Amino acid sequence: MSQPTEPLDYRGAIGAIMSRGVEWEIDPTLDRVRDLVDVLGDPHRAYPVIHVAGTNGKTSTARLIEALLRERGLRTGLYTSPETTTLRERIAIDGEPISEERFVETLRDVLPYVQMIDGKHPVPLSFFEVLTGMAYAAFADAPVDVAVVETGMGGTWDATNVADGAVAVITPIGLDHTRYLGDTVEEIAGEKAGIIKPGAVVVLAQQPVEAAEVLLRRVVEAGASAAREGIEFGVLGREVAVGGQVLRLQGLHGIYDEVFLPLFGDHQAGNAATALAAVEAFAGGAASTGEAGLEAATRIAPGETYIGGDDRLDPALVRSGFAKAASPGRLEVVRTGPTVLLDAAHNPAGMAASVATVTESFGFTRLVGVLAAAADKDVAGMLDQLEPVLAELVVTRNSSPRSLPPEELAEIAEGVFGPERVHIADRLDDAIDRAVGLAEETGEYQGAGVLITGSVVTAGDARTLLRVGEGR
Repeated sequence: MSQPTEPLDYRGAIGAIMSRGVEWEIDPTLDRVRDLVDVLGDPHRAYPVIHVAGTNGKTSTARLIEALLRERGLRTGLYTSPETTTLRERIAIDGEPISEERFVETLRDVLPYVQMIDGKHPVPLSFFEVLTGMAYAAFADAPVDVAVVETGMGGTWDATNVADGAVAVITPIGLDHTRYLGDTVEEIAGEKAGIIKPGAVVVLAQQPVEAAEVLLRRVVEAGASAAREGIEFGVLGREVAVGGQVLRLQGLHGIYDEVFLPLFGDHQAGNAATALAAVEAFAGGAASTGEAGLEAATRIAPGETYIGGDDRLDPALVRSGFAKAASPGRLEVVRTGPTVLLDAAHNPAGMAASVATVTESFGFTRLVGVLAAAADKDVAGMLDQLEPVLAELVVTRNSSPRSLPPEELAEIAEGVFGPERVHIADRLDDAIDRAVGLAEETGEYQGAGVLITGSVVTAGDARTLLRVGEGR
């Protein structure tokens, strides 16, 4: 594949990356990306990595980890996917997306090496592989003290997995991306477990039993150590508060009280506890790179659980770090009168968590939904979760070519909601206008709400249409 080597503008840089195919089509091998980082000088080994995988909550957990690390005075790199608004927000340094100029410079720097690797393999480097190489290079060039890296899909064959995370974080696992990762929770857990490396500290969020068994088996095989939500760490208490919730958290090294989190829901409280445990593990020894650092990170026998010493984080820093946290597109309030919420839930488990949070945290007397989802998702499962809380539903499409056509989505929705509660709009902007009108129909202005959901793309498109500030 021939790519331009002359200076690119930002639009040209995006075009060059996008020309490498769609992100969701993967070829399960690390050979190409290993060759790329090798010729780039192994930038992923220039700093310690906290690696985050899972089905739900990966991005929020990664953002919370990064917020705590930055509050401790460390220079951070953060690699997340997919983006909510702009591609460059996937690569953030010190909490801010890299600039358009830096994005172009980074691609320009790596492009000759990308072309070199393309010539060595029958399949060229993919969209995600190139972007991952750019992230690792940008972090090394900054330079960062630590990188928090979210997998794109899976774990074992994910392009990010050329890095060896001193701390590996696995958020809750469920059925998603079954075409690529397997049809059972056990198969998906096995794929996610690929990020667990020898000597690492593995922070496990609450898991289904069948997933936990697979993950813990991998911990033992890798000679790693595990910290488990609900056993070594977790949420001891939570209260709904204005703009979020107040938490009492059990960390690996102590209890942290009166922690305000400006995110809603029990699932975000769990994400915060997981993030706290990951940063404690990192601060307790996993921050070092190389074999010595990995050995220091494991304070007990390999394969057993991680029990911390006296490395409790400063509670004031934990409180201030979490208080500044944000996760755009995750039950994000973007407008009032009526209240408009954006949510990136894209599978039944994620939607169940969102519905529970809306019920707990918002006193809606009338809630109207806007749904646009990918054709390969369990749309019926998401609709089953939404039906009890929505008065009416507007189905539409988002900007992704994977988006299920509104007519097909409406047919599925009518089987769950009934025809009288389902409306069709060909465009997301029209769908939002229609939903706002439906929400206000009863005149209960203060109790009316609109929930826009079904995909990260849907949430991102809505952010753009509603002129919400660029995602952090």
